[in-house]
Amino acid sequence: MNDRNSLGQSRRWVVKVGSALVTNNGQGLDEGALAAWATQLAALHRQGKQVTLVSSGAVAAGMERLGWSKRPQALHELQAAAAVGQMRLIQAYETEFARHGLHAAQILLSYADLTDRQRHLNARSTLKTLLDLDTIPIINENDTVSTEELRFGDNDSLASLVANLVEAELMVILTDQDGLFDQDPRNHPDARLISEGQAGDAALLAMATPTPGALGRGGMFTKLTAAARAARGGAATVIANGRHPDVLLRIARGDAIGTLLHPAREPLAARKQWINSHLQAHGELTLDAGAVRVVREAGRSLLPVGVTAVQGHFRRGDVVICRGPDGVEVARGLVNYSAEECRRIQGQPSNRIPELLGYVDEPELIHRDNMVVH
Repeated sequence: MNDRNSLGQSRRWVVKVGSALVTNNGQGLDEGALAAWATQLAALHRQGKQVTLVSSGAVAAGMERLGWSKRPQALHELQAAAAVGQMRLIQAYETEFARHGLHAAQILLSYADLTDRQRHLNARSTLKTLLDLDTIPIINENDTVSTEELRFGDNDSLASLVANLVEAELMVILTDQDGLFDQDPRNHPDARLISEGQAGDAALLAMATPTPGALGRGGMFTKLTAAARAARGGAATVIANGRHPDVLLRIARGDAIGTLLHPAREPLAARKQWINSHLQAHGELTLDAGAVRVVREAGRSLLPVGVTAVQGHFRRGDVVICRGPDGVEVARGLVNYSAEECRRIQGQPSNRIPELLGYVDEPELIHRDNMVVH
């Protein structure tokens, strides 16, 4: 993704909307704004894009419903406000998306869901299924059982983790600022907007203020940190003002709006580098000669029928090494089944997986997008 014109080619988006936008700076849920974003997301959907929405605002909406004018400090009160506000928030989104004939799905995640490999993969499978079903997943931090966002972070971080989870090509962070400035525009009227840059650039981080707003917990610094995390999976990030008319459609058209932060690598290359360099192998699969040819020469996924032996103790989502009959490493990748499950289905066609295991997660042992071939 080299320029703004290519943003419109991105098929999978993650869009994050901040608390100040959702609640019109704490005055109550801004249903007009929600309607505008739903209209834009529906238009993107008609263009063939798969969009996941990460929305803040549950605590602020709950405060408004409970008649609280000041954000509470006690954790149990924050969690209560989130529980009350989440009902109102998702109801409003569901109503707006229904006007466009779209289904919305509520997903509440905690950081533990995304750092535990098994739960990470379960969340990934659910989200990808929802996207394939032409549904708009709406994600928020599970504030009633989690403390990370309420105490320390912001949904910017959650959005970046979701971007990596669904292998998004573009993350859009909608805020009440026009983007990243070289100085805080609230204190410096002559501050200059940074139109483009590299995600993770230390010079850009130095420009950002770590000071959060009154409603949200993150500032521009957390948005840049989130962009750097999303870039590790190959996603570009646009930070833009969510109050601009048709902001999402303008981004899709390639308009020079907000701050565009480029990733260092394309999504697939970044993901494969991560697999190859940063994950420890937990087991091995021995392939027959036919499977070696299919994986190495045809660039296809590894199916259980091509596996002759399984070594080690690994779980679904762990990295395993694939070796040929001569013991030479052919590839390594993220396996879709545990070692015990692999032993039960090795050498069998994929259509027998439901019979042998009682269920099927994926027809492949390792999908080609999760495999690095040597």
